[in-house]
Amino acid sequence: MSALLSARDLRVVIDGLHILHGVDLDVAPSGVTALLGRNGAGKTTTVKALLGLVPRTGAVAFDGAEIGALPTHLIVRRGIGYAPEDRGIFAGLTVAENLRLAERDATPAYDLVHELFPELKQRAGQLAGSLSGGQQQMVAIGRTLLNGNRLIVADEPTKGLAPKIVAEVADVLARVAETVPVLLVEQNLALVRRVAGTCAVLADGRTAHQGDAAELLADEDAARRLLGVGSHRPAPEVTP
Repeated sequence: MSALLSARDLRVVIDGLHILHGVDLDVAPSGVTALLGRNGAGKTTTVKALLGLVPRTGAVAFDGAEIGALPTHLIVRRGIGYAPEDRGIFAGLTVAENLRLAERDATPAYDLVHELFPELKQRAGQLAGSLSGGQQQMVAIGRTLLNGNRLIVADEPTKGLAPKIVAEVADVLARVAETVPVLLVEQNLALVRRVAGTCAVLADGRTAHQGDAAELLADEDAARRLLGVGSHRPAPEVTP
């Protein structure tokens, strides 16, 4: 299948520092594509480059159309939702206000968001800054689901979360990916094993591997060489 989102020779230089040295990436048109790599490999920078949040060179195409020269707001309007690594929550606003700010479609999909995250409906009037880390992540992912996006980009959605909440996020990602493709930046290999169909691995700002996620994680030597860790750890439960 043709990639929904693709990048070729993606390069980023910030303040004279070369961060990406020619990343190639293909995001599958369905399911979850995981973007993997050790700390400092360039994963978050790659995501920001795809979205035009940092200066970049190279070719970026979404659904066959070149978007590499577009500013971020026009890329987002093409149908890409982004849940950033720091969650991007407005702490002084309520949950409802955080969601309302993300509305783009005439009829936002609140039914879907509240089905996946019933807590957000229950806590609609609560200040987002008083939420737990897991609840704030629900807000971040929920915002991406309001607008009928054609691709969700989630940057380390389980970072800093308790194991129980990691399992809940994994469940949500699996359900979301049934209808909307997901580009998932993640360090938790158990979660990746559970939800990802394909993967790309970065090393030193370059693409070191692309292929089937299960095959990579089943190869202990390859996982250790590319990621620096073994891959055989218990996976969080994802309910059907």
